[in-house]
Amino acid sequence: MNLTKILLVCVTAAVAAVYAQKPLLKIAYSDWPGWTAWEIADKKGFFKKHDVNVKLEWFDYGPSMDAFAAKQVDAVGVANGDAMMLNATGARNSIILINDYSNGNDKIVGAPGINSIKDLKGKKVGVEIGCLSHALLINALTKNGLKESDVTLVNMPTHQAVQTLESGEVAAVVAWVPHSVNALEVVKGAKELYTSANEPGIIYDVLAVSQESLMKNKAEWEKVVAAWYDVIDFLNDPKNKDEAVKILAARVGISEKKYATFMGGTRFLTAEEAAARFKKGEGYGSVYGSSKNVDAFFVKNKVYEKNVDVNRYIIPSFTEAFVKAKK
Repeated sequence: MNLTKILLVCVTAAVAAVYAQKPLLKIAYSDWPGWTAWEIADKKGFFKKHDVNVKLEWFDYGPSMDAFAAKQVDAVGVANGDAMMLNATGARNSIILINDYSNGNDKIVGAPGINSIKDLKGKKVGVEIGCLSHALLINALTKNGLKESDVTLVNMPTHQAVQTLESGEVAAVVAWVPHSVNALEVVKGAKELYTSANEPGIIYDVLAVSQESLMKNKAEWEKVVAAWYDVIDFLNDPKNKDEAVKILAARVGISEKKYATFMGGTRFLTAEEAAARFKKGEGYGSVYGSSKNVDAFFVKNKVYEKNVDVNRYIIPSFTEAFVKAKK
């Protein structure tokens, strides 16, 4: 082996050794476009670009939260309300990043002959009780002059939305993609009655980081945030549209054509847009207001007993610092 090759081997080994010494941050992610998009950060080398050692761990949504609660991962992609639920049940976390808000992918789908939310009065609705889908249903009923007591809730695991609507036993189901889209496609005559696009911000999708990891590795999580905004830049560049869909569809295991239909129902946020949503406020335009609303919903529905202080668990400084550094 000549001297050049020896030096190259030594340098490569030294770089690998330094990288191996960096803390390994494990992020649990699942089948929602705003979290599946972490796959882009991995495939396009954005973690390496920012010199941060990240291992992505793929789960179904519920098990991803279980893994976080069991301290098997350092962070998890969840809806903001579920971050509050984890805090209420002992899995302390901080929201450091808003990936997106649901912009139509969460849907109330009516059975054939049901044409509006008002048509649901006196009828049965399939919904995962105590979940954010339940909160979306209450929001839709309220906006249409109805109360929760005006319908009969049928507890339904979201992944059974198609079978439940097909059964004819309910007038509507509440579900997110792909189950909501599948219900519309499979049940002939089914109709979209209301979606998360009717109340932007009712469901934010976020990165929740364990408080232990955040205290130990603050600088590394800043790099993760920077890598995420590279993902956003990649998604927002029209020339990358096909490649982005290809990466996400491959991770989920469905056709690129079908996955492309999911993208519009997820409102990915730029750093500046996310910073605006990190401002304190009472309505759904703020992640604080949205989280307070869902926290109240969870307590009312006995998902957990005591209200969570959302101000304690939402950390806007990572995104704010990123925006400031760009200027």
